[in-house]
Amino acid sequence: MAVNVAVVRETWSNERRVALTPEVAKKLKSKGASVLIERGAGDPASFPDAGYKDAEVADAAAVLGRADVLLKVQPPTLEEIAQLREGSVVISLLQPHLAPERTRALRDRRITSFAMELLPRTTRAQAMDVLSSQAGVAGYKAVLIAAEASPKFFPMLTTAAGTIRPSKVLIVGAGVAGLQAIATARRLGAQVEGFDVRPETKEQIESLGAKFLDLGVSAAGSGGYARELTAEEREQQQRALAEHLKGIDVIVTTAAVPGRKAPRIISAAMVEGMKPGAVIVDIAAETGGNVELSEAGKTVVSANGVSVIGPVNLASSAPIHASEMYARNLYNFLELSLKDGELKLDWDDELIAKTCLTHAGEIRHEPTRQLVDGA
Repeated sequence: MAVNVAVVRETWSNERRVALTPEVAKKLKSKGASVLIERGAGDPASFPDAGYKDAEVADAAAVLGRADVLLKVQPPTLEEIAQLREGSVVISLLQPHLAPERTRALRDRRITSFAMELLPRTTRAQAMDVLSSQAGVAGYKAVLIAAEASPKFFPMLTTAAGTIRPSKVLIVGAGVAGLQAIATARRLGAQVEGFDVRPETKEQIESLGAKFLDLGVSAAGSGGYARELTAEEREQQQRALAEHLKGIDVIVTTAAVPGRKAPRIISAAMVEGMKPGAVIVDIAAETGGNVELSEAGKTVVSANGVSVIGPVNLASSAPIHASEMYARNLYNFLELSLKDGELKLDWDDELIAKTCLTHAGEIRHEPTRQLVDGA
């Protein structure tokens, strides 16, 4: 019997993405799968029901009750988990480190869940890497927010009233979001610098036409992420960074450590040393912030007139392209297990095994199991 791949409308506040686009629904059908979608699920991302010609449209209860595989952007709610059949599969961003009760519910319902943030970061997995695809959207949007908020032009302008010098923009963190932010700021004509404690990013930053800011601290980690700095390294970094920030007009911070609170890089004292009118956009505000003054979903103006902006869910602010990339990522992951319209999980495939959060009444991801059992 053909596997039922299902999608429901995202219910998290301000979430406009959808986990399935008409393009991907067509691909799934060509693989022999049946596709179910909740009525109106694609509307926030500008994908109306009429576009899903290869899917059956129904109400949420019917979709969840018949789902063999549920595709989501944000983690399913406890109510949605309760409506799924035992033995069904969930593929989503699951944030297991933030909600032990959700992981327990998935385990207790004997649901096989795949947390896409656990996907190994290998060459083979690139086409499935939702963190990278969505981070690219966030980096792009963060620079546009900064450019709009800044009281200065980004590019150099030659006018009858004289020459306007380009804004000095610093991008902190050179992961996918940071590199996209650098490229976007360069396109807008700013004078751009990139900073990362991983020395291997120097070439990537410079390849985009930006200058690499070397503060004399290296923190190369595993999996493409930075390790946490020692106390001495952090002190050295902060002294050098504080001095440099005095001449910066715009900062976009993108540093992240998966499954942990965002590393604090810019202190309140550093902000107080910046020029009045400077702008900081902290992409990491949702996970604690790279900037001491940032607050998720708010703009904080310091005593010396520096605006610290803490946007949330930036990927959702470009829902069409973000959904298209996300849906393709999920399709590429699901395709590993689709054989003649049936779902056959190959536990010898490391991408499947290491992305699995729960299966057969067990928590398969050891750090999450320890967290849940200890909570």
